[in-house]
Amino acid sequence: MSQFRGFPARMEFTPIPNYFLSALLPQIDDIWELKTTLHVLATLYRKKGYPRFVTGNELLGNDGLMKSLKKEGEAAEEVLRQSLQMASQRGTFIHIALERDGIAEDVYLLNTESDRKAAARIESGELKLSGLKAVEKGRVALEEPPDIFTMYEQNIGMLTPIIADELREAEKLYPESWLRDAIKEAAALNKRNIRYITRILERWSSEGKTDGTYQRVSKKGPDKYLKQRYGHMVRR
Repeated sequence: MSQFRGFPARMEFTPIPNYFLSALLPQIDDIWELKTTLHVLATLYRKKGYPRFVTGNELLGNDGLMKSLKKEGEAAEEVLRQSLQMASQRGTFIHIALERDGIAEDVYLLNTESDRKAAARIESGELKLSGLKAVEKGRVALEEPPDIFTMYEQNIGMLTPIIADELREAEKLYPESWLRDAIKEAAALNKRNIRYITRILERWSSEGKTDGTYQRVSKKGPDKYLKQRYGHMVRR
């Protein structure tokens, strides 16, 4: 690691909202999401006009950001895409899909009351951004939802071989919709680990899920699974 030489005598400062430090920063445990979030906040601060927004292409052209997103075995562009997705899902930024000359362009605004209203006006076509227009609803391509393993990495953390095995076993025991909902609930509560997801699934299996789906996952009874490697995931 190269030694940092220190800050110069004269330099510019970028304000960070106090609410980011007190409420949002404690929730962010992904270094790539954190780096991206700080760069977007800095970019938005330097913007002029209303509303302040930054595009995905602007961020791709940010050398400082892209250099900081170097991740072994993964392109910086993909790391940026995943980080922006996590930050938008967390509620830090508002993501709007627009078009520039018929080409898709992602736009990001800070999630404030003012910008939420602006985003609604942009999507309705009432508010125009220079060179950009709202995507026609009928032309929006439906994206396939990520698989369970990708969803775990995007919302919970690193996928190790042991965790992958546990997810595969869970897929055999529970409906896929349960796994997705359990991952979402764990992420929303900031309980980002496989053990908490397992406990959610066990509770739903025992007490029933709030959407009215059946309580016991297998009609053959839990004994079949208690004898398997991951039998601890099923409770009598």
